[in-house]
Order: sequence, then structure tokens, then C-alpha cells
Amino acid sequence: MSSSNERQSNPTAWAAFWLALAGLVLMPIPLFIGLILGGVLSVVAAVLAVIGLLKGVARGGKGIAPVVFAVIFILLTWGGISLGGGIVW
Repeated sequence: MSSSNERQSNPTAWAAFWLALAGLVLMPIPLFIGLILGGVLSVVAAVLAVIGLLKGVARGGKGIAPVVFAVIFILLTWGGISLGGGIVW
């Protein structure tokens, strides 16, 4: 049974979370494979994170936690790429 007070999820935020996590996991693959896979997934996750954040704020702050973790994963991925991850490791 579901009630009207049940907490609603934010599918866009969860999509950003999973794509950012996949980008972080795939980023260390050498020979530019990780750069392409991890970089593209993290850019898509960043766009979805912004959309999920806006949706979460419109719902009164519900469903923002996955966006926070997605942003952390995105920053870790971009930091790893800037240090050479996915290029020559």
C-alpha cells in the first residue's frame, strides 16, 4: 500500500548517481578508453545532476541525496582524469 505521505524518489537524481559511479569506475582503464568512457559518462551525469537538483528543490528538498553523491563521484572522476587517469596508467 502506498500513502500520499510516502517519500517520492527522484529518478533523474538516481540516474545521475549511477552514471557518475560508472564513470568513476571506468575512468582508470588505460589507453584513452577510460578517458572516453569515464569522461562522457561523467559529463552526462553532471547534466542529469543539475536537472535532478532542480527537481529536488521543486519538491521541497526530497531526493537531493543522490545528487550530492553524484557530484562527489563526478569531481573524483574529473580529478582522476586531470591527474592522468584513463590516459597512460
